[in-house]
Amino acid sequence: MAFGIQRSELKAWKASVADGEIAYLTHFWYDSRFPDITTVTKVGCSDLTKLTQWCQKHQLNPKYIHLRPPFPHFDLMGRRQREILRQEEVWEQIDRFHLTD
Repeated sequence: MAFGIQRSELKAWKASVADGEIAYLTHFWYDSRFPDITTVTKVGCSDLTKLTQWCQKHQLNPKYIHLRPPFPHFDLMGRRQREILRQEEVWEQIDRFHLTD
């Protein structure tokens, strides 16, 4: 279950993904399978080659890309989420969701 984002943020993310850009959308999240995880970042891009290269750049396995047209994405959680958002300088989402060590 996702919460903590506005409709305008989701629309902007979808537009960026559809345009073939790498786009980041972080939101609060709860799933009983991951009781210690409170946020997830969806890294989306409709250009699967570009999204695969993004995964490889961050040593992530592209086989975990969610192939959900028209918004394919990779879910980032936990320590790797924080590390990658810092590397990509997604400061607004880091600050807003308190993604610090």
